[in-house]
Amino acid sequence: MADLSVKSTAFENNQPIPKKYSCDGEEVNPPLTIGGVPAGTKSLVLVVDDPDAPRGTYDHWVVWNIPNTGRIDENSVPGIQGVNSSGKRSYVGMCPPSGTHRYFFKVYALNTAFVLKPESTHKKDLEKAMQGHILAKGELIGLYSR
Repeated sequence: MADLSVKSTAFENNQPIPKKYSCDGEEVNPPLTIGGVPAGTKSLVLVVDDPDAPRGTYDHWVVWNIPNTGRIDENSVPGIQGVNSSGKRSYVGMCPPSGTHRYFFKVYALNTAFVLKPESTHKKDLEKAMQGHILAKGELIGLYSR
């Protein structure tokens, strides 16, 4: 499997995420650039989660069928949004109850696009559907504390 390059103009890998993208700010998604997308990619998937959440991994954003444009714009809806841990189909900003949490922005390049029901698709459903279709993956990790 190939590696994707996932970067943001808002923060560096393993560095703090600006307040703007959190529940303490505007709560909009940060911009991302995706490089190294292999030939044959039909769509991208983005999963943003927090493995440091007190009750287990918290899913902040689940998006699929993202066009292969090499970027995800700030404050955008780049594809079809699934259900996050808040039960909503949207981006949920960083909002850790205590300490510094890690936020993983995971991008997958797929050899297909999906027809999934957004209102009933959670991260686990998407991960199951992606099996056997991943051409490349990459991640960007951001940190946030309140």
